[in-house]
Amino acid sequence: MKAGAAKTSGAHRFERVIAICLVLVGLLHLLPGLYLAVLGGSLYYALAGVALTAAGALLWRGHRAAYFLYLVVLLATLGWAVFEAGLDGWALLPRLNLLVGGGLVMLLCWLLRRPRPAGAHILVACVGLLAILGVGAGLWSLRDRTAAIAAAPDMTGVAPGADEWPSIGNTNAAQRFSPLDQINAGNVGRLAVAWKVRLGMPPKGMVGALQATPLKIGDSLYTCGMANDVFALDAETGAIRWRYDPHIDRQGIAAAMCRGVTYVPAPSAAGSAADACGARIVILTHDARMIAVRAADGRPCETFGSGGQVDLTTGMGPIPRAYLYYTSPAILVRGKLILGSSVLDGQKTREPSGVIRAFDAATGRFAWAWDLGRPGQAGEPGQGERYTPGTPNAWPPLTADDSLGSVFVPLGNATPDYVAAHRSPLMNRFGSSVVSLDAESGALRWVFQTTHRDVWDYDNPSPPTLTDFPIGGGTRPAVIVPTKRGVFFVLDRRTGRPLVRTVERPVPQQPVPGEILSPTQPYPDGMPSFSGDRLTEAKMWGILPFDQLWCRIKFRESRYDGDFTPIGLKPTIVYPGYYGGSEWGGVSVDPVRRIMVLNVMHFPLRNRLVPRADADAATYQPFDAAGRPLDIKHWAQGGTRYSAQTGPFISPIGVPCTQPPFSEVAAVDLATRKTLWRKPLGSAAESGPFGIRSMLPIPMGVPAVGGSMVTASGLMFIAASQDRTFRAFDTRTGRILWQQALPAAGHANPMSYYSAKSGRQFIVIPASGHPQLQDGAGDYLIAFALSKKG
Repeated sequence: MKAGAAKTSGAHRFERVIAICLVLVGLLHLLPGLYLAVLGGSLYYALAGVALTAAGALLWRGHRAAYFLYLVVLLATLGWAVFEAGLDGWALLPRLNLLVGGGLVMLLCWLLRRPRPAGAHILVACVGLLAILGVGAGLWSLRDRTAAIAAAPDMTGVAPGADEWPSIGNTNAAQRFSPLDQINAGNVGRLAVAWKVRLGMPPKGMVGALQATPLKIGDSLYTCGMANDVFALDAETGAIRWRYDPHIDRQGIAAAMCRGVTYVPAPSAAGSAADACGARIVILTHDARMIAVRAADGRPCETFGSGGQVDLTTGMGPIPRAYLYYTSPAILVRGKLILGSSVLDGQKTREPSGVIRAFDAATGRFAWAWDLGRPGQAGEPGQGERYTPGTPNAWPPLTADDSLGSVFVPLGNATPDYVAAHRSPLMNRFGSSVVSLDAESGALRWVFQTTHRDVWDYDNPSPPTLTDFPIGGGTRPAVIVPTKRGVFFVLDRRTGRPLVRTVERPVPQQPVPGEILSPTQPYPDGMPSFSGDRLTEAKMWGILPFDQLWCRIKFRESRYDGDFTPIGLKPTIVYPGYYGGSEWGGVSVDPVRRIMVLNVMHFPLRNRLVPRADADAATYQPFDAAGRPLDIKHWAQGGTRYSAQTGPFISPIGVPCTQPPFSEVAAVDLATRKTLWRKPLGSAAESGPFGIRSMLPIPMGVPAVGGSMVTASGLMFIAASQDRTFRAFDTRTGRILWQQALPAAGHANPMSYYSAKSGRQFIVIPASGHPQLQDGAGDYLIAFALSKKG
């Protein structure tokens, strides 16, 4: 009797503990749920809170009805969850996980209370059903992880030039297409690390990432590191042949990024002074210099500019420290190095000019400038003058059609980003546009605007990609313009006119006082859109019901009227945000199969404007005493009526407030304009609340920054994703054929080349992680290949 009594007493105490937990969970549903209901949101949380609190009270008093009430809540929640989210496993997770787990605890409590409880099988069946649904959703998500395909024969020969990769996009068209086919669907599964080299971590006090796609010329690779240094490596072994240190003035520079270098062949005029350097590698630096070094040994090319370098601050006027810098390489077109620039985002009006400039590739002498504030003036500013400050700049790589002599420039918006009242008519005309310039003179050929009066930071982030676009039974020379909006414009690269149906649609209005918005925005209806579904409260997400409820409340407290919702004085949901849609990795095009491969982000922001008086009172200081940014969520926007607060829309535990996928990879048939396939990019293994890795290898679509590469054998390679994995897809079907863990995530476009020394095709990816994505830290350049023959 004493043992039985003790058992009963222990069960009673356990029941009391569960009762207290139920009341707490109920109140955490009820109180914020009532506020959500007042905001016009779902009534579920308030109703579930009442029922769970009541179940807890009944359980405290020992009433059997508590168990049946909990079962009712569980079944009602299942019905509500499926009604809101369908059978999407990730969307069901925060709606069901807590109550399903609680159901198992309640079942245990019942079993302890009654040795053979009547009706317990009902609860067991319901909990088991939900568990099966969860496992089934997980298995469904895990489908298509690998595919077995019959081996194809190895490459028997390499066309002249196909073994190299002479610019970051392989050619100036930026198709990121390799004509090599040794690595194919049948043998890609045998890819293994051929060599790995470390290029050096960022200098002390800085953060950075390797974003450069290496070049391959002859038997050497050329690339840049996070210290803005230049490397030459043996293409077969990865051994470093030489390194050039430009000795950057790092004061005020917090981030170390370099997206590549430029290869300039030896000048054709043999015996000239410029020819003494032979072929050279050109790099643009964080402290605004253009430097040329000999490709053979890395020594400065003394005949280039002044002692091997050109001062890129010439004509810019006074520049605050770190306000002008260079991350993307110059492009070589018809003997000229043509370049844009980067400026410090969001700080004030009249920041350094976004002028586009050209220099003689052999001598470094100034050739021309396109300064939209000085139309028709291609020379450098005169004494006491400067290039027009505050104009839209081009921070991504440029592309070019060498036969047409056209350079295609993806422009951002005029500084600062989130208001437009101060901008001139020319700034509003050219902001967030792609322009075509004459490579010989810098004259404007055409302009096409992808966002009118941009106050969302929707600058064009990607190199436009050139291709022969199938249309009307033939092809037209086209330029594909990826955007942060996740839409893709296709233009005739001779005229700038759309080659697919493009329309102007009305967009939301009612901006802050003093601002005027465009009543319409352009949409390329003739191409698939990857901008993501319109957000609703039901699409808010979390790991548990509590952070999902928090996200629902914040959504209801914010303004959201679809894309192009004006940023206001109260928080505004901006979706897609400035992370993309597309980002600087751009798209890849298989010109044989006429397939465009893309990757996009789905990651909203929650922004608001702060009136100048309030901002000044809060002493928004974007820099510390050393000139390093303090908080990129606060943008001073000096010289305007408002400052800005921006940031990702995430829950207090660091989980995105919108449901997965947060990134996708997809392929579009350019002939039919149809999506061949699209799927989440990356698994949940490296993600989790508070930055804790979940270790769950379930496809999720995690944040991804970087781009792809396609090959003649029908493969697409991409790293980019937060889960530190390098993958190969079948370009036509989207099947994952191979994947390899990296020591840190890879946020550059891969490249490929052929080495005659071993008769092998190599695939190369940098792996460094990204400070904002918190996906590892490294300084690796890694090459993959098949095993050596024989």
